[in-house]
Amino acid sequence: QVQLVESGGGSVQAGGSLRLSCAVFGYSYCSDRMSWYRQAPGKEREFVSGIDTAGTGRYADSVKGRFTISRDNAKNTLHLQMNSLKPEDTAMYYCKTDSCRNWGQGTQVTVSS
Repeated sequence: QVQLVESGGGSVQAGGSLRLSCAVFGYSYCSDRMSWYRQAPGKEREFVSGIDTAGTGRYADSVKGRFTISRDNAKNTLHLQMNSLKPEDTAMYYCKTDSCRNWGQGTQVTVSS
């Protein structure tokens, strides 16, 4: 059984920064490839960023250059550094293990203009 626990969400003004974290508890092989998704009210869940075991990140065009994904393999933790936040970044953010398709409970990010 795998459990994902996100943290780090909050409310910031446009231009601000937040750092999200996702702790993975359970089978370590499930966390070989991981991703961040987000879902805004009334919209579908969308891909934000992903990372492989080598630490190579990939990003949605909407966040490229502003967000940075990273991982701490020793602590089995995933991070998302979000800079230059915009009101359209407001959403519930979820982490996901790509191999085992586990989802966390989400952490809310609210960006005010």
